[in-house]
Amino acid sequence: MTDLSSVFEQMVARFKPDKAMGVDAVIQFDFSGENGGLYWVKVADGKVVAGEGAAENPKITIKSTADTWLDVAAGKTSVINAFMMGKLKVQGDMGLGIKMQSMFAL
Repeated sequence: MTDLSSVFEQMVARFKPDKAMGVDAVIQFDFSGENGGLYWVKVADGKVVAGEGAAENPKITIKSTADTWLDVAAGKTSVINAFMMGKLKVQGDMGLGIKMQSMFAL
């Protein structure tokens, strides 16, 4: 995947509703660098929608460069490795951040 829009389309397509039981949250993504931007994902009632722009009242904000997130989406690096190397920062509900891996098969 070479652009963020297609990454979020794939996240929606790979969503696993059985792993999102009880989750009602907005997740904000803030990507810097070339091709960066703001994206969001809303999980509620076993469904997911995604969009571009700033989200209202996100429970968690994930910040990285666009290139780092594209590497995560392509399987070149894991979310955990990116976080441990300081390439990905999380603000807010860390538990939700961990649960995201199973909800979206990251």
